[in-house]
Amino acid sequence: MSRFSPSNIMLAEEIISRYPRPKSALIPLLHLAQEQDGYVTDSAMEHIAELVGVTPAEVLGTCSFYEMFKREPVGKYLVNICTNISCQLMGGEELLHHAEKTLGIKSGATTEDGLFTIEDVECIAACTEAPCMQVNYQYEGRLTTDDFDKIINNVREGNADIKIHGTLSNIRQHISPEREAGIKAPEVAGAPEWFTRRLVDESEVEISGK
Repeated sequence: MSRFSPSNIMLAEEIISRYPRPKSALIPLLHLAQEQDGYVTDSAMEHIAELVGVTPAEVLGTCSFYEMFKREPVGKYLVNICTNISCQLMGGEELLHHAEKTLGIKSGATTEDGLFTIEDVECIAACTEAPCMQVNYQYEGRLTTDDFDKIINNVREGNADIKIHGTLSNIRQHISPEREAGIKAPEVAGAPEWFTRRLVDESEVEISGK
C-alpha cells in the first residue's frame, strides 16, 4: 500500500500547478497512482487528498466512478473481452470461454504469474469489430480463438507493443514555468473579458433605450 514516491510527489505537484483549483487534478493524479503501483491503493488516495485539499472520501468517490481505475491488484495485462450483443452474436462468449481455458483462470481472476487478468465487460464501442477485446485498453478486433492465442503468446514472449497496465504513455508532458498559461481560479482572476465586455454592451443598449 504505497503513497507517492519522492519523484512522483514532484510530478504530482507539477500536475496540480496546471489547474486553477487543486482538486481539478484528481483524475490525472489517480492515473499517476495507478501507474506507480498498477492499481490505486488506499494510501495513495489519502495522499492525493492531502495534496489537493479534499477528503479521502472525495478521492474514493472519483476513483470508484471510473472503470479504468482498479482498487485491487490486477495483472500486468488486463484482458477485457466484450460479451455484449454484437460481440455475443459474433462469438464473444466463445472467445471468453477460450480465454479462461487458455489462461487457466475465470473472468475476474489473475494468473499465478501476475501477467494476465481477464474481465468480462459490457460494450466497448467497437461493435463493427466484433468479437472484440482490449488488452490494457488497446483494441483487438474481429478475433478468432487463434488470434487470441497469438496475442497472448506475443505478450509472453515480449513481442507485443502493449504498455503495462497503468502506463498511459511513453512520453510524459512537462511544461516549463515560462510556458505555463497562468490559469487562475475565478475568484482571483475575476470575470473573463468576453463577459465584462458583454455587460458593457448591454448597459449601453439600456442607456440608449434600444
